[in-house]
Amino acid sequence: MKVLLVTVAGTSSRFSESVGYPCVKCLYSEEGIEESLLYRMVHMRDDFDYYVIVGGFQYEELEAALSSNFQDLGDRLILVKNEHYADYGSGYSLYIGLEKIRHMDLKEVVFAEGDLFVDEESFGKICDCKNDVITCSREPVLAEKSVALYFDMARGVHYIYDTAHGALEINEPFLGIFNSGQIWKFADMSHLWDTFDAIDEKGWQGTNLVLIQRYFGSIGKSDYDTIMFRKWVNCNTVLDYRNRKVDDVEGVTI
Repeated sequence: MKVLLVTVAGTSSRFSESVGYPCVKCLYSEEGIEESLLYRMVHMRDDFDYYVIVGGFQYEELEAALSSNFQDLGDRLILVKNEHYADYGSGYSLYIGLEKIRHMDLKEVVFAEGDLFVDEESFGKICDCKNDVITCSREPVLAEKSVALYFDMARGVHYIYDTAHGALEINEPFLGIFNSGQIWKFADMSHLWDTFDAIDEKGWQGTNLVLIQRYFGSIGKSDYDTIMFRKWVNCNTVLDYRNRKVDDVEGVTI
């Protein structure tokens, strides 16, 4: 089975501030629900066996929207509630999403953060790839908003992020640094569950990068592909959301 797992549990404080009211960012639209980030994300590909959405903030609103506007996905749509969206980090949403599907006969899992607008062509490359996948964008690496992906001298994968949005620091030589695309593909289920089981309760209360770093930091260059998005917008504010319509640029696979 193939699963798309999307986490949308966060409070979206910056986005809500930018629109002037508490808002479920992934549902926001100025032209109909089909233009929302979540609707677009789960409708870019129809070949997943299940679409797992992890919500938390204003959960009832999310639940109602999925019931009213995502009927075409039928029983393939699974909604999971994160009771700790306000006091734990993003890692817990990933934890309960994976826990929900662990019993399935999984072949691969594509994991995406729910505040992203990406181009369909690049997303299709992720879905069609047979290997594990990490992604990056053409955006500049800025401490105030970026999750940075860098490769060490052995091409090992590392992620760095400052929750205070102050500064990023790398204390070793590196081959390259990129803005992480915040979508990943897990193609080795044995390695995924070994990594999953090795993380303790405290680890799951941190960011989703705990699992991401352990999973991808322990595999070789030949075991994963890196895909750069043609178009990638992290919609932190309503202005970011509106800028998603800026023209695409040529895509690159590295």
